[in-house]
Amino acid sequence: MSKAIVRFLAILGALWLVTMVILIFAVIGSKGKVPDKTILEANFEQALPEDVPDTPTAKFMNTQRATVRDVVDAIDRGATDDRVVGMVARIGAPPLGMAKVQEIREAVQRFRAHKKFAIAYAETFGEFGPGNGAYYLATAFDQIYLQPSGDIGLTGIIMESPFVKGTLSKLGVTFHGDHRYEYKNALNFFTETKYTAPHKEAVTAIMNSWFNQMKDGVCQARQIPAEKFQAIVDAGPYLGQEAVSAKLVDGVAYRDEVYNNVRSKAGARAQFLYLDKYLERAGRPHDAGKKIALVFGVGGVTRGKSDYDPVQGSQNMGSDTVAGAIRAAVADKDVKAILFRVDSPGGSYVASDTIWREVVNARKAGKPVIASMGDLAGSGGYFVAMAADKIVAQPGTITASIGVLGGKMLTSGFWDKVGPTWDEVHQGNNATMFTGTQDYSPAEWARFEAWLDRVYVDFTGKVAEGRKLPKEKVLEIAKGRIWSGQDAKNLGLVDELGGYDTALNLAKKAAGIGDNEDVRIVEYPRPKTLLQSLLQRGGADNSDKEAVAQTLARILEVVQPVARKLDAAGINRKDDQEDVLRMPVMESK
Repeated sequence: MSKAIVRFLAILGALWLVTMVILIFAVIGSKGKVPDKTILEANFEQALPEDVPDTPTAKFMNTQRATVRDVVDAIDRGATDDRVVGMVARIGAPPLGMAKVQEIREAVQRFRAHKKFAIAYAETFGEFGPGNGAYYLATAFDQIYLQPSGDIGLTGIIMESPFVKGTLSKLGVTFHGDHRYEYKNALNFFTETKYTAPHKEAVTAIMNSWFNQMKDGVCQARQIPAEKFQAIVDAGPYLGQEAVSAKLVDGVAYRDEVYNNVRSKAGARAQFLYLDKYLERAGRPHDAGKKIALVFGVGGVTRGKSDYDPVQGSQNMGSDTVAGAIRAAVADKDVKAILFRVDSPGGSYVASDTIWREVVNARKAGKPVIASMGDLAGSGGYFVAMAADKIVAQPGTITASIGVLGGKMLTSGFWDKVGPTWDEVHQGNNATMFTGTQDYSPAEWARFEAWLDRVYVDFTGKVAEGRKLPKEKVLEIAKGRIWSGQDAKNLGLVDELGGYDTALNLAKKAAGIGDNEDVRIVEYPRPKTLLQSLLQRGGADNSDKEAVAQTLARILEVVQPVARKLDAAGINRKDDQEDVLRMPVMESK
């Protein structure tokens, strides 16, 4: 990196400093603050990721996206904030899994327990589509309003799966592999045309567990006799006024009518504030006290660093990143416990084992580990968590899938159809083991089967050790089968049902921290700014990076004292200028 770029950064910093000084006079007294009477405003018609990885692409693509933790923290902070009087939420068709819905429901219920109102409204729960999850979420609120033209798609649960064996056959491709054992159903996608009996059994059990969880939540919230719920579902969907007659909602109303009602409840001078902006201004809960580390394990488990795929909008759980974060938390003498948040479908056995080892080492070092599961913690996602002191899952979490599978696509029939031919030379009896142009030889298949056996024995043995279960019981409930969090708890694979709040309480207890003592939650690895991520991943050599770092340090030496004075004066907020233009009663975007 040339000296010209370094000088440019210095000039850029100086310009920023001048701008900040000008803002002192331009926006004096306009601090973005939490109004004395605040109504929290939420939008649950958008996806909520568990975490935003520390990569430039992820940070750039997700700058405006709240995480599950952001939402829960904002609601929990508001519950104990005397300035917050209530909450209103838009719900409709949230792209959220069952466990995330339950996580938010619990936060709303904690909010209401502080004698604060919570009102939900929807344009529609479904609109020619299912609205079960959306309506289930809405029932956590005091009142539910539906737009007159809207519907409630409360029609029950369907779980369906595609199978591509027929497609592969038309292409001249077959899949040759194996699994441990019959419930490890991911293989069926390639090898079957419909559910096998074990596959259907496992999926049906998940469906029934979810249905019963939804029934319990809806019936309790809406005071519906449990024995009538099936008939209510069978009569769905409900059109507008029908939903009122069935007592599924409290009324039909447009958004403006709902907001007028909310303002009346809150009283004069009440102002609306979106959850993300409220959290930014009020600060997170659990920001003082003894330190508890928070480590995220999100996405498919892979070797190497955690990363983000901007095309898929997904991330992976890199063993280097997650294992390093756990080691850093262990090395920090101030960390009293580790909260390990997992949301993963599994992946690499070796990478999962790497992370498992660090959880074991953390416990040996005297740092309790509490695993908290999101929507999914299956296979490798369960593997990384199974050595924790305690495992917490939502009733709707899909977890376990204690098993292994593998194989390869045999493509010679496809090449015959399209024309290209292949030839090869090899050295080594099993050199053709991983090519798709030849099937396994008997010797190769024997080695492949031995690999599956080795992984399964190791997996089940570590489950028995970590969960303190007899090996015979583990072998009975494993076999690659997925379980709901509710069923997993009944089987001993999960210790407690709940989310962040439950896991944090267990972490405090394990660390010997009193129930009434607050704690400070700190993420590991420590989150980086977009600029820090760019510098870390950029192509500059070390000397150039050091020069940039030194330049930025000099800028900060000048800027930080000014920033502190701005904060003390109440004007160091990015949204100050727009707040000056707001009406006294507003809807903060």
